[in-house]
Amino acid sequence: MLLMLPPWLQGAWTRNWIERKGTRTDSLDVHYLQTASFFADVRFPRDRPKFPHAASFAGLTDADLLLLAKQRGFAGFTTVEGLVATWHHEIDFQPTDGTDDVGRLERVDDSHMLEHALDGSYLESWRTLGSVGNRFLAVRDERAGRLGRLLVVAGDYFLYVRNRPKDLPVADSLDALISTTHATRAQIVEYLDCEFSAGRVRGGSAPWEIQQSTLPWREGKDLEFTAATQFDEEALRWIRESR
Repeated sequence: MLLMLPPWLQGAWTRNWIERKGTRTDSLDVHYLQTASFFADVRFPRDRPKFPHAASFAGLTDADLLLLAKQRGFAGFTTVEGLVATWHHEIDFQPTDGTDDVGRLERVDDSHMLEHALDGSYLESWRTLGSVGNRFLAVRDERAGRLGRLLVVAGDYFLYVRNRPKDLPVADSLDALISTTHATRAQIVEYLDCEFSAGRVRGGSAPWEIQQSTLPWREGKDLEFTAATQFDEEALRWIRESR
């Protein structure tokens, strides 16, 4: 029987560390937003350069493109059965490998949780970014049954996701896909043209400021999607109250 997500899971989270075979690492900067139904999660290597002079893919070298291929992101909807959560991916930055994204959740306290792999292969420690109250918003743009864009907001935090025109082939990773397909530069750009942008609604230097993005030239810019989207009255009320 599928249950509603527990209220404590809904909010803005970041990962402290992941442990595999007794070794803990924290090499990724992780943003995870969860509403009552929808989620978005993006993970940037901490050593990824900023690429301040790039205004598009054209401003990146081939080596730069391979660095962007190390990023990860996924978005969709979440279901819970007992203590086991399943994150159903509708948009993936990396190719899907065909496995389900499932974990057993353990609430530690009001600000921390642990995620256990069902097979014991990993343990993750998570903490909230602070209280978001009941301020949640999700905007989905679907066409022909395929999710094209998703905006998830929790409190002052947002994650905007834009899908590729078509899904990637099944592969272990973008690195593997690029290698096995002997991808040209143009093909690599097509593989990478999937946006996961994380930022703040009001807490940045400008409203709806993108602070980290899989497309690095978006960083520091405002989120154009919000200006072009017609929100209903409830969404507009939420935005006014959050200011």
